[in-house]
Amino acid sequence: MRLTMKLFKPQWIVKSLLIICSATLINACGNSATEQSSTNSNTHGTPVEIEKGAHRGRLLKHDDFTLELAIFETGVPPEFRAWASFKDQPLKPTEVELEIMLTRLGGKVDKINFKPHGDALRGDSVIYEPHSFIVNIDASYNGKQYTWQYDNFEGRTKIEMSVAKELEINTNIAGPIVLQQTINVFGKITVNTEQMSHVSARFAGVIKSVSVSMGDTVHKGQVLANVESNESLKLYNIKAPISGTIIQRNANAGEQTDGKSLFIIADTSNVWVDLSIFPANQPRIKVGAPVSFTLANKTRSFKGKIALINILAETNQSVIARLVVDNKNGQFLPGSYVQAKIKVAEIPVSLAVKRSGLQTFRDFTVVYAQIGEEYEVRMLELGRQDSEWIEVLGGLETGTTYVSENSYVIKADIEKSGASHDH
Repeated sequence: MRLTMKLFKPQWIVKSLLIICSATLINACGNSATEQSSTNSNTHGTPVEIEKGAHRGRLLKHDDFTLELAIFETGVPPEFRAWASFKDQPLKPTEVELEIMLTRLGGKVDKINFKPHGDALRGDSVIYEPHSFIVNIDASYNGKQYTWQYDNFEGRTKIEMSVAKELEINTNIAGPIVLQQTINVFGKITVNTEQMSHVSARFAGVIKSVSVSMGDTVHKGQVLANVESNESLKLYNIKAPISGTIIQRNANAGEQTDGKSLFIIADTSNVWVDLSIFPANQPRIKVGAPVSFTLANKTRSFKGKIALINILAETNQSVIARLVVDNKNGQFLPGSYVQAKIKVAEIPVSLAVKRSGLQTFRDFTVVYAQIGEEYEVRMLELGRQDSEWIEVLGGLETGTTYVSENSYVIKADIEKSGASHDH
């Protein structure tokens, strides 16, 4: 859950106030109620106290007939169990016929039939999460029918579309995606030494004049210095063999050339990005692997491909993986540090959601499915992931619209409304 704010910006102050004020609107639009004991389909009424029976199930009464209904999950997946009585006397399971219809958000209906099991009636279907539905019960005893209906909602709320838009509650559709698995590494921009020239005097002599300084940009053939030969006493010019920038100057008037390197010229129209790859990751990284990297300011991401991987280890046991990057506009300064992500695999998955939409609900990781103006938790079984997406192995259907941004607003409203999980 992340709320990013720029301090001292008036528009963000206004937006913050909007979110706070909208809490009242959200509460007015819908409640994530506990189970509601009602005989209507009011999905957002005020919760009432539920009468419990000996098995901690909900008591449903009609004249002298009583049905206790509970979701049982001790040692088994969640399932309905029911116990019946007449005039406070327990009935045998074989004396009662029972059928339940669960209507979930979106209109899907689960039909559950019951068979005798010990002293109870046992439902024949697993009650999958979330346990959020309208419950319709039909029971039959001694030729008489008994029916009830009540709401059993959890992790559900309602928000008007206009309010959701103001709160920037954005959605996405769950479906297939290709996960981009990456490795995070650090590195440094360096001069391309294959485009560097060390300039020395052809003949030993005295340096008479120097026409360039360190940092100057020069072009090929430009005069850098004037030297008087020690043997012929004639003057000759030292010229730039390549175009580039003077990154080192070891020449001053009156000095002997002494066979030393007088200038170093670097052509920085492209540079190297040298990334440090440590032993644990070395087997996964190959030449040609796509890379995205950022500079220290992280205002923009750049892309490249690994051109070579050194076979010699550095003193820290890393090896260098190198990118050759265009630098004609001079945005990459040699010596600058970078952070990079190297793509090591592409994994197609049949169903995934954005990680930005994930929240916690009870002991589950969830997203909030959206149907119209209503939102409800979907408990997820998760698999592989990358920096943006995570694979869904269970708990969500392909094609479901879910909240992908600012889902914390939904979570806050559900928690404020007092969602329950009453068995």
